[in-house]
Amino acid sequence: MPKGSEKTIWDFAIIEAEKNATEAKEQGTDGKGAENHILFIGSKNAGKTSIILRFLEKDETPKPTIALEYTFGRRARGHQMVKDVCHIWELGGGTFLSQLTEIPLSESNLMSTSLMLVLDLSQPYEVWHTMETLVKGALDRVEQVISRLMRENPKIQEQIKEKAWKRIGETHPDRDMIDPFPLPLVIIGSKYDVYQDFDPEKRKVIAKTLRFIAHNYGAALQFCSNKTDNLMSRTKNLVSHLAFGTTLSLKSMSVDPNKPLSVPFGMDSMEQIGLPPVADDDLGRSNARTPLDLWKHAFTSYFPQKSTIKAIVEDPSKDPQYAEAAVDNMREQKNKELERYRRQAERRAKENKTGGPSGDGTLRL
Repeated sequence: MPKGSEKTIWDFAIIEAEKNATEAKEQGTDGKGAENHILFIGSKNAGKTSIILRFLEKDETPKPTIALEYTFGRRARGHQMVKDVCHIWELGGGTFLSQLTEIPLSESNLMSTSLMLVLDLSQPYEVWHTMETLVKGALDRVEQVISRLMRENPKIQEQIKEKAWKRIGETHPDRDMIDPFPLPLVIIGSKYDVYQDFDPEKRKVIAKTLRFIAHNYGAALQFCSNKTDNLMSRTKNLVSHLAFGTTLSLKSMSVDPNKPLSVPFGMDSMEQIGLPPVADDDLGRSNARTPLDLWKHAFTSYFPQKSTIKAIVEDPSKDPQYAEAAVDNMREQKNKELERYRRQAERRAKENKTGGPSGDGTLRL
């Protein structure tokens, strides 16, 4: 190489910087990292926190999630000096606090938000109720936000629909029969280690039903267990895809009810799923108006649902991990005042009923 034409390290640095700037401009990031949001919802104690910790590669013991919790993950992209960020929200308590989804599902981040619905396979008598309550709540909120965004961008709804069909496949043969969820949705069937010991007929009903639900909403479906590294790895890949846009492998697809289900976006079909597990005479008596209603009838006939909104036995304020001396002392004081007030009210009500201490029917306060 002729003298004077040799490039120094600074020349290479300038070339690399210009290359990165061009790539960033083409990707619309202008040198800034992309930001995405994932909202985890699902069954109580289904393992949402465990999935998040494994994805973030944090070696921590999962703690019960109180209300809505937030964390984030970062990832360097290529050779650029930028980092993509994923904001992760987790809704605790099953369906009890579903209204809190209003916080992460906001106007500012709707277009960059995905949902992970984690359903406990070991509790089939709660699966449909949990799914229906949380999906409906999230859908109502998304539609509310879209209606607000349409004031400034009337085409926003059409843009969201286009993105949904790109995930599924714009020429999918079931296009006229499915109703895609507006945002990317992944359904995780957790606790597969327990589910795999179920009676084969039960597994078949659960597997077919979850395949239909996922296909109906244009969602991906993955069975998972935090005790099986292979299944957890597949789940992490799905989270990474939503968080950072990484490529999903189609080689792991599985629809065998005797094995862990793994169905990427748009890879299933009504023909492959088949008919709902219901007797022909039962089918004729059903009042179902949509395929989703029909599958609900079939599944809940097999697994009668019980509400997951139970009396809150555990008091989060007494959890030692949230101890706060000043707050706890004040709460104790207020509880004592409340108890005194309750006793006084009961005594006065009793006196009023019996005519009061003086017997003249006057309640003296």
